[in-house]
Amino acid sequence: MEEFKMVKFNDENIHFDIVGSFLRPEALKEAREQFENGRLDAKSLERIEDQEITKLVAQQKAAGLKFVSDGEFRRAYWHLDTFWGFDGIDHVQADNGYFFHGEETKADAAALNGKISFSGNHPDVAAFKFLYQLTKDDPTILARQSIPAPAQLYLELFRDEKYTENTRKYYPNNQELIYDIVSAYRGLIEALYQAGCRDLKLDDCTWGVIVDDDAWQVVAKEGNLSRQEVQELYLELNNRVLADWPADLRLSTHICRGNYHSTWAAKGGYGVVADAVFLKENVDAFYLEFDDERSGGFEPLAKVPTTKEVVLGIVTSKNPKLETKAELKARLKEASRYVPKENLVLSTQCGFASTEEGNKLTFEQQWDKIKLVIQTAKEFWQE
Repeated sequence: MEEFKMVKFNDENIHFDIVGSFLRPEALKEAREQFENGRLDAKSLERIEDQEITKLVAQQKAAGLKFVSDGEFRRAYWHLDTFWGFDGIDHVQADNGYFFHGEETKADAAALNGKISFSGNHPDVAAFKFLYQLTKDDPTILARQSIPAPAQLYLELFRDEKYTENTRKYYPNNQELIYDIVSAYRGLIEALYQAGCRDLKLDDCTWGVIVDDDAWQVVAKEGNLSRQEVQELYLELNNRVLADWPADLRLSTHICRGNYHSTWAAKGGYGVVADAVFLKENVDAFYLEFDDERSGGFEPLAKVPTTKEVVLGIVTSKNPKLETKAELKARLKEASRYVPKENLVLSTQCGFASTEEGNKLTFEQQWDKIKLVIQTAKEFWQE
């Protein structure tokens, strides 16, 4: 069997990273639009995706990044495309999109049409295999795969009363639903691991819903669980998927409050969920949003075990204004009061395009943000 490589931040004193999605190039946008309109076939679209991803990997390496992604160029959404890849889940249109601060997304959604399972023919596996071929012979970079957290799928299936009713039609027993979600996810991760994946990140907005008092009131109407019970449920889902993988698979989670077209969906500090997430979630690293006051202070980071890394997203991906090195270093110094400096990593707060619409930045501004992250981190950890 091929021996797959693994890189850790501290192996090479690497203290910079990004979340992973990139603004879509015009050639890709045009190709996807032509495909949707029936003017381009699937093979031609794939060929253009391959070309643009190949360019992006080269750009990431040239910029100095060590963990590289395919920019999520084959996806429309950071989460829904993965859900649609499981058996038993349909791509449907909801009555509404997701509501962000001042904007509403398209109405794409995921709904059950049967029992959830993983058959092996999943687009995320095919996507990773191509990315791996671009990186496997280069010892300076490592391919990263990002997927939505299992808890995110659970939340999607109960997004409103209509979806709750549909889900309960197939799963009147909640433990059976949890079992099938866990089984499908473990099948996906096993396939990714066998394809060479050694760095897997679970993107997760569910905790952002819990910490936001306004958002929680909406979620609470859809069920009879308390905040504490929902935290236990989400933690159980995620941890059953995260358990018992080989030691050479680096597992992380990115906790977000929404990132669509430079807008946000939730607000609230990490204190409400710190005991559940920081103390109990079975990951090696936490990618955390800290780019503005909506995320609260660094104090809850004191709950993070010293065996885990904290990737501080204090460079915003939502707007083009460049933070100064001085303010970033000051915030890193403040965070090091709660997390050992050697366990900290500097990052952007989220991806540049969690959906294909992308945030309101230019390509040049996107790369300027990445350059700032790398330069600031190298200076701070040399001081």
